[in-house]
Amino acid sequence: MRILLAEDDDRIARDVLTTLTASGFLVDRERGGEETLFRGETEDYAAIVLDLGLPGMDGLTILRRWRAQGRATPVLILSARDAWTERVDGIDAGADDYLPKPFHMEEMLARLRAVVRRSAGQSAAVLKVGPLTLDTRQMRVSHDGIPLHLTPLEYRMLSYLLHHAGRVVPHQELASQLYADDAIKDGNAIEVLVGRLRRKLPDDLIETRRGFGYTIKGPVG
Repeated sequence: MRILLAEDDDRIARDVLTTLTASGFLVDRERGGEETLFRGETEDYAAIVLDLGLPGMDGLTILRRWRAQGRATPVLILSARDAWTERVDGIDAGADDYLPKPFHMEEMLARLRAVVRRSAGQSAAVLKVGPLTLDTRQMRVSHDGIPLHLTPLEYRMLSYLLHHAGRVVPHQELASQLYADDAIKDGNAIEVLVGRLRRKLPDDLIETRRGFGYTIKGPVG
């Protein structure tokens, strides 16, 4: 899944980026408010990690602009402003969660996973379809209790499809969640990746809707 990290503190940004990347996320990072606003308006993200004290335009203003435009991307606020009134302002502006600085990376990651799950209509950290299990905390996939060995790209694809089980995910949406901006998104890359993933998964779990995209067959429990 693709995440936007808006943080002007290089040390914090480096630690957050390292944590998210190690946890299977694809991360774009911005330092300034104007750039962050533009990214959130023009790119599709599974979630946004937003610092309030950005130069040029503060995070609350950015968030209010996004919400006024009807953009529902889940947002986790990171801020040195830890007064309860600041937290209320952040939630009222449309944030899905608010984490004061300093914070533990494990807590940030857990909160981010939670807002991503909730936005996709999922509640549990472990996603299951029949005998297939994906543990978002451990980044482990198993079938009938037997571990499946997926590449990072295969894991990201399966995770995104499971989070959005029950709807058809368009080809372009999958590409935007799996590849960085500067990566070559070959027209056949998604089809090739789906083919590789299918060979490792139960039969017919991923269904192709010709001309529309891909969907996971069966309810997620």
